[in-house]
Amino acid sequence: MLTRLGRRSARYSRAVLLGFLLLFLGLGGYGAGAQGDLDLSRWSSPGTESVRAADELRDGFRTGNPNLALLVTARDGDVDSPRTERAARQLTDEVERLPLVTDVTAYWDADSPALRGKDGRRALILVHLEGTATETREELASLSPRLARTTADIEVRVGGQEEISRQVGQQARADFLRAEAFALPVVLLLLILVYRRTVAALLTVAVGLFSVVGTLAGLRVIAQFTEVSTFAANLALVLGLGLGIDYSLFMISRYREERAAGHDQRAAVPRATAAAGRTVLFSGVTVAVSLCALLVFPFFFLSSFAYAGVLVVVTAVAGAVLFLPAALARWGHRVERAAAPPSGFWHRAALTAMRRPFLAGAGVLTVLLVTASPLLGLRFGLPDERTLPEGTSSRTTSEIVHREFAAEPTDIVQVVLGAPAAEPAGTRAYAAELSRLPGVFQVDAPEGAYQDGRRTGPPGQDRLTASDGRVRLAVVPTQRALYGDVPAFVERVRQIPAPVPVLVGGYPGETTDFRSTLLGRLPYAVGIVLVATYVILFLMTNSVLLPAKATVLNLLSLSVMFGCLVWVFQDGHLSGLLGFTPTGSIEPSIPVLMFCVAYGLSMDYEVFLLARIKEEHDRTGDTRRAVGEGIRRSAPLITAAAGILALSFLSYATGGVVFLKELGIGTALTILVDATLIRVVLLPVTMRLAGRANWWAPRRLRRLRIREGEAAPADDVLRGEYV
Repeated sequence: MLTRLGRRSARYSRAVLLGFLLLFLGLGGYGAGAQGDLDLSRWSSPGTESVRAADELRDGFRTGNPNLALLVTARDGDVDSPRTERAARQLTDEVERLPLVTDVTAYWDADSPALRGKDGRRALILVHLEGTATETREELASLSPRLARTTADIEVRVGGQEEISRQVGQQARADFLRAEAFALPVVLLLLILVYRRTVAALLTVAVGLFSVVGTLAGLRVIAQFTEVSTFAANLALVLGLGLGIDYSLFMISRYREERAAGHDQRAAVPRATAAAGRTVLFSGVTVAVSLCALLVFPFFFLSSFAYAGVLVVVTAVAGAVLFLPAALARWGHRVERAAAPPSGFWHRAALTAMRRPFLAGAGVLTVLLVTASPLLGLRFGLPDERTLPEGTSSRTTSEIVHREFAAEPTDIVQVVLGAPAAEPAGTRAYAAELSRLPGVFQVDAPEGAYQDGRRTGPPGQDRLTASDGRVRLAVVPTQRALYGDVPAFVERVRQIPAPVPVLVGGYPGETTDFRSTLLGRLPYAVGIVLVATYVILFLMTNSVLLPAKATVLNLLSLSVMFGCLVWVFQDGHLSGLLGFTPTGSIEPSIPVLMFCVAYGLSMDYEVFLLARIKEEHDRTGDTRRAVGEGIRRSAPLITAAAGILALSFLSYATGGVVFLKELGIGTALTILVDATLIRVVLLPVTMRLAGRANWWAPRRLRRLRIREGEAAPADDVLRGEYV
């Protein structure tokens, strides 16, 4: 099939190239508007207790989590002075009239000590904006600059979770555009150095760009039917360019080999398409399956990356097996160069390792295990304002609140009582018991505020009572509780016996449920990735052992990645150099995404190398010779592809958002380790030790093999007699 495809692409090259040009322009024009159709997301898990609590707050109480905070500083130093109070009330009235605002709680109305700074210079106005993450953050883009002000009486800073999230997205977009603006010309220059032919580099970049625009257009189509995260577009850009380059490198290199073997241009194109195209197809399926595992999580933030991954693979493979054969048929003479040299550094390194397999394997394995050892101290935590770089306005606001307020009223735990018939005495006793919990500053109830089991505030808070008589309690945590083990704090609240069924939510509850759901589904995602990639490799190699060894080696390289994450981002080493603030934990969704992305890319290079080794073994029957020859021909390409892709990911390290730094540095490290120490030392060592067992499979399973075609004579290819 691939031979026929390559032959027909070459025969009708003008039509194929024109079709791809028109398709590129059409997809580019449509995909350019993708960002406008994509959505932003929140830390919530559908169907969980915290989400049900949020629904009750919206429907019964016309409120929700206070997601916007205005920090008011009195210019005269006293928030209780008449001039400060007058200015603050005017600001409160202005905020209540704004679009999307459904609830406003100001210190001057609630008279709550949780809303007043320790020294009396600052106080808070808490606001709830009702709407999707996309709606509220688009509104805040114009609203925040208007609310942040300095007058003769007060100074106003804008903060809160929604503003932090908005600025994270804004910073991430700016970081990404800057990184890509740097990476694209550098990648083109590196490709020219690798190919030593400008036309070959331009064709390779063209395949990558086709994958990018095709993926963006596809995401926009999908967004018409379901929610798609804006961050999926970021992955589409870096992964589309990366896979397009990988697949093009192998296609063009194989074409050069066929020409060096004496085949004319018309014959070399279909032969290269048949040989390299099969490997590209297996590689693409492997990457797509790895990213499709993200669909087990009920968060559109992660499922969007699965959509992007499948689209990237489809478009990159299409560019490699359809566009490139047509382009090579017309301009192949401009990309030709001598085939792989008879030897090279990686070839010599692999041969040396196979001569001393135990020494080489033990040395590299020790290095990798020591590098991965920080993984044993991994702690999952929840995100906060430290995700943003220092000096960002919302982070500065949160830091002031953390430093100068005894409580954290912007992140209260909402407790919704499920029945209006609760006895007031029971509600009072429940509120008093909640206020005794470690980490609780106070509990606001309709009957008053409670601290340490005693009522300390007057009754009359009508906003805590619904129209049907149901009530809610606002559990205000201390600063220490919110910067400590938040899930443990939420669990303590949920364990207190209530007089009626309750729902516990709020931002701490939502992030806790998000983490719990994510970690609960994680084993299924990992299992899908491991089993599916094993099956794919078995179908390619017809071996039981080779896919198992590939899985172990991939997990080893991923362990190095996670060890780096812990050592750098959790423990804070190199934080000054990289420009971030360590939090002592890792937010779990990014490592999950990194696992699927990095595992797919690592297996991508495994497929490239094993395919060439198997081809040589089928030809010679000599495992050691096949490994050496496979590495001689593939390792330089894998190293070049890995270096270019790692550079694209490393460009994220210059950004300001910690999430992108983690993704960039961790994935780049995995790619480089995998393409060097794993593929050029450990893989040949293990294959040398296994010998003939590498190619063993039960007789019945051998029937499942997906057969590849044999090399066809040039004249047979042209007559169409090759099957």
